[in-house]
Amino acid sequence: MIGYPLDRIYEEVAFIAYHFHWQHEDIMNMEHRERQRWCEEISKINSKISGEEKKSILEG
Repeated sequence: MIGYPLDRIYEEVAFIAYHFHWQHEDIMNMEHRERQRWCEEISKINSKISGEEKKSILEG
């Protein structure tokens, strides 16, 4: 079984924690898809605030 890349997990956790100030344990307890969804939503918020079209961290 191939696991989810550790670097990507760190990136997602850091992104969510930085923007929403949620605790590490709470973020890590999320399902993978839920963490991805929150990253997408944060990216949308950032795009609206900045007035720019920015890619989600999940796209790069």
